[in-house]
Amino acid sequence: MNRRLVLKALGLSAGLAATGHAFAMGQAAGAAETKAGSVAGGPFTLPPLPYAYDALEPYMDATTMHLHHDKHHQAYVNNLNAAVAGHPELAGKTVEQLISDLNALPDTVRTAIRNNGGGHYNHSFWWPTLGKGGSAPKGELAKAIDAKFGSLSAMQDKLSSAAMSVFGSGWAWLVRQPDGTLAIETTPNQDSTLTMGYKPALGVDVWEHAYYLKYQNRRAEYVKAFFQVVNWDYVSEQFAQKA
Repeated sequence: MNRRLVLKALGLSAGLAATGHAFAMGQAAGAAETKAGSVAGGPFTLPPLPYAYDALEPYMDATTMHLHHDKHHQAYVNNLNAAVAGHPELAGKTVEQLISDLNALPDTVRTAIRNNGGGHYNHSFWWPTLGKGGSAPKGELAKAIDAKFGSLSAMQDKLSSAAMSVFGSGWAWLVRQPDGTLAIETTPNQDSTLTMGYKPALGVDVWEHAYYLKYQNRRAEYVKAFFQVVNWDYVSEQFAQKA
């Protein structure tokens, strides 16, 4: 066999090997997806996004919203289902009940439920607070904001400062305290204000996956844009129901 035929044969063999490798990788990926999908079966499910992915443009881009909801939030749901799978007594509880009393959870799943239950609850709370609905708070929420902060702009300044103060990943919150008054709090990672005994009224997600595709490291721009897409009608109605 001359040199040209040898090289041709070697090229064909390499191509077949690459094709076989790609096929094997595809099978492995498919198996991984099937395994991940099976974890999703459980008492907790991903709530649908209450608007189109591009509904918050230009402040929050469609690609980020798709990945944030369909991938990141879904992962919290999958992991939460996996955490309670071996504990029927936990699978029958709501996510609010689970994260409100972490000390009551078994040591073996407490951290997983804290992280993933918190992620599931925080995002389920967050999605409907965004969208088109009112330019300012109204009713009981408007009164509570004025009583605590003096004005909406003052509250926004304090919540923005809190969001900027979070080191790494976490949240900044406007919360309702047990006495009915409002306060500004921050939580690391996916910790919930319910664990602290506070009910959230509004939250700013400052995990990088919430903004990095559009704003990169410019968190301040993202936080400013956040206030352009708050659904104040919904937030006000929810606050009034908890009054």
